[in-house]
Amino acid sequence: MSDQPLTLDQPPVDPDDEAADDQPAPPSPAEAVLRAAALAYPEAYEDHPWGETVMKVRGKVFVFFGMGGPGVSMTVKLPDSRDFAVMQPWAEPTGYNLGRAGWVSARFEDGEDAPIDILLDWLRESYVAVAPKRLSATLHPR
Repeated sequence: MSDQPLTLDQPPVDPDDEAADDQPAPPSPAEAVLRAAALAYPEAYEDHPWGETVMKVRGKVFVFFGMGGPGVSMTVKLPDSRDFAVMQPWAEPTGYNLGRAGWVSARFEDGEDAPIDILLDWLRESYVAVAPKRLSATLHPR
């Protein structure tokens, strides 16, 4: 067991556990743009539950970016544009029954062009859906 104090945000770290040192792979350039945009929202911060990169606001996830690496992977909550989103060949309702709550996953392999403008709109919609109304009200209108 580690000598680090245990907090609610961090599980205990076993120094003999090689997986404990695993960090998500660096993001692709397109995903780096999306991550930077997500972190620009009020009170947004990065976290790594389950080894994935997510962005949260006040403890709630508003975007999942997966494990990083080549390509782009993004899961967002889309209460308004879900129906449009799932008509795209690169998007689908998120598994684990999250799709029924409006979560949509988009995936692009390395070398595929990701429609950054659409993904940025979805990122904003997800933030507004998850963030407290007082925070999302501070965003500039589109």
